[in-house]
Amino acid sequence: MKKIIICIFIVIFPILAQSQEGLTVVAVGEATREQDKILFDGPYIKGPMNNVQIKMAEELMELFRNDFAFYKKSFSIEKGIARKGTMSGVKYQALRSKGISFLLRFEIEAKGQDSLQYWFEFHRVAKEEMLYSNNGNISKSKLRDIGHSLADSAYKKVTGKESIFGSKILFVSDKGSSRKNVVKELYMMDFDGRRRKKLTRHGGTVISPALSFDRTKVAYSLIRAKRGRKRNVNLYMMDLKTGKTRLLSSRKGLNTGAVFMPGDKSILLTLSHTGNAEIYEMNLQNKKIRKITKHFSPDVDPSIKGDGTMMAFLSGRSGAAMIYTANPNGVEKEVKRISYVGKFNATPRFSPDGKEIAFSSWLDNRFDIFRINSDGSGLSRLTKDFGSNEDPTYSNDGQFIAFSSQRVLSRTKATHNIYILDRDGEIVGQISKDFGNCITPRWSK
Repeated sequence: MKKIIICIFIVIFPILAQSQEGLTVVAVGEATREQDKILFDGPYIKGPMNNVQIKMAEELMELFRNDFAFYKKSFSIEKGIARKGTMSGVKYQALRSKGISFLLRFEIEAKGQDSLQYWFEFHRVAKEEMLYSNNGNISKSKLRDIGHSLADSAYKKVTGKESIFGSKILFVSDKGSSRKNVVKELYMMDFDGRRRKKLTRHGGTVISPALSFDRTKVAYSLIRAKRGRKRNVNLYMMDLKTGKTRLLSSRKGLNTGAVFMPGDKSILLTLSHTGNAEIYEMNLQNKKIRKITKHFSPDVDPSIKGDGTMMAFLSGRSGAAMIYTANPNGVEKEVKRISYVGKFNATPRFSPDGKEIAFSSWLDNRFDIFRINSDGSGLSRLTKDFGSNEDPTYSNDGQFIAFSSQRVLSRTKATHNIYILDRDGEIVGQISKDFGNCITPRWSK
């Protein structure tokens, strides 16, 4: 087990094997929805352009295609070609004869040395209508932000829902470490693995990151890089706008597993300063704490439903780490065990609508990803025969789950990377590569 918080949990009490009699694990089936074919036409290049601008145009078109490709159960991709000139009228009948459902196209013109003027269009072919259009200027530094925003607007016109295109993923990587000096720092990247940004430079071990609902703050725990056994696990918070970090809690023992409550005015976290690990709520303004759980067994790793009415957490009340739910507004109120799979469980995380909880479970000598309804019904296994899989985190639209997977490369070498799967358990893609061991992904709300 590589995840430090689970290692801490296991040290606190022994893991006991659980009886699996009567347990039914449902395998998730394939979706059968018919795909809508999208033609990505262009870019239409108006006038001369330098190499930087041509590469910008190519990157934009690739971005549009890749964004929609994540929803491959709903859309199929038809590649167009770059063209010189301007966009003319749409030949809807010809597109219908080729089975095209939607047309995405854009025109660009040089603007200065490293920027473009663009005209973006998104058409529904069957009704011969333009669903969305936009135009403006785009610089190299803003290319991906504007590109994802345009793709998201087009997606909303078709589905009426928000996409994942503007979302971010937090993760921890040991990039730059050596055997003698293992360092794990916090990073952030676009949902597709691009634009990785290093957030911390502590030179220690960062664990259990959490992003605020408004995406402006990050809470994480840190084990300082120093000799000796008495290394406290302290809790910090970073302001992503200023880059400033402040200490939130340094009580003796564990100060970890923090998640933001709706409204971002308080957090749930695990503290062990009284001798046993329990879950508390901390006011971020005055740092006052309120005890939520009260049991002789350790309670750790909370997750909160989007409306704040239900908390999921790990507890050893059954003799092993299993998932429980409770009302966070009252100590030991409405506590209910909902998981019975595997020898022990880890990292329960609510879906955005609060109807499901994704988690990892130690089964068949490895971790695998499961999801279950928040009332304890409808258990589904999402990964199998795909390495050891941990730390599930739902996308903002609830259609995907990012997770870390350890793949054994040889008898002496293994690597962790971050992958995305859809609700049916199909792997959509690997989004981290050649960046050290990447673990504990956390998808932005």
